[in-house]
Amino acid sequence: MQFKYSKKDKLKSKKLIEQLFSEGKSVTAYPLKLIYLKTEFEDDSILKTGVSVSKRIHKTAVARNRIKRLLREAYRLNKPHYFNNSSTSYAFMILYLSKDGTTFDDIDKKMKLLFEKFLNKTSKDEENPT
Repeated sequence: MQFKYSKKDKLKSKKLIEQLFSEGKSVTAYPLKLIYLKTEFEDDSILKTGVSVSKRIHKTAVARNRIKRLLREAYRLNKPHYFNNSSTSYAFMILYLSKDGTTFDDIDKKMKLLFEKFLNKTSKDEENPT
């Protein structure tokens, strides 16, 4: 897996996004929240990811877009380290929950922590399916 966030890696399907929010599980590393759902894709991708920043909390589009750019970049840089040998396909939605602005370093640290929590939780779920 390379350091790319190409068009086929982006979560675009409205049906899948709705299913993700209704049936998905979540992990939180404040100010980030990852909602995930195990699923299959027609184009054989392993991960499809979307990012979201609340319009209610961050009023200006400039602020929301900046945070979304930082989220996508942190995801793109960390994805190969955590999901390189993954065979299970997931749909992800990464939400930014804080009212404050942020820096790339903060988001990068939290993204790593979020992926660690995700991998721990999914490995436990695979060991104990209930």
